[in-house]
Amino acid sequence: MKGTLLVINPSAVNDEGGARSRTLLAALCALLIAALLIGGYLFLRKRHAQQTLLAIKEEQGPPVEPKGPPKAQILMDEAVLKGDQTLVAGTVRNISNEQLASLTIDLELIRRKGSTTDKTSIQVQPSQLAPQEEGRYSLPLRSADYISVKLVALRSGANATALVYTSAPGQKRPVEKTESKTIVVKRPSTGKDGFLNTPDTPGRVP
Repeated sequence: MKGTLLVINPSAVNDEGGARSRTLLAALCALLIAALLIGGYLFLRKRHAQQTLLAIKEEQGPPVEPKGPPKAQILMDEAVLKGDQTLVAGTVRNISNEQLASLTIDLELIRRKGSTTDKTSIQVQPSQLAPQEEGRYSLPLRSADYISVKLVALRSGANATALVYTSAPGQKRPVEKTESKTIVVKRPSTGKDGFLNTPDTPGRVP
């Protein structure tokens, strides 16, 4: 039985390997170009958004400060510690001749780490305040997160219109009650005539 001789053409193998290499290289180049295009698109999109926001702010100009006589007085109580939380609370009094509705207080919270700031809003309860009526607000915070609180603004209505207000200290922090304990010390029994040292039992005085 005669064997069959298998002849491999080296040039065909080289051509096949080169074709695979060229295909892989083309795929990598395509992926790189696609990544560059996507990255450039996202960068341009972010830059356009920033420029648009800046243009809107320039058109609007600086925020308009409310003018006129004060319409409310905000009293800020001293912070009260409750466990691991700090309770920020106070009173809002309507000192105007009109009814105030949907009152909210804007606060700036200063963090302990990095001195960065957060902003939050608190609703005043009840939501409607007639002239000379008062409402309350409260906000629990983690004592480990924030170091101080700053009053920023008072707003009213569905459009959150800023109101002119005055501020003053509110209630003092309640005094912490300490339990008083009575300690009874028993006197040692004495000898005759009420003296500890007697002629029979003399003692040394230091």
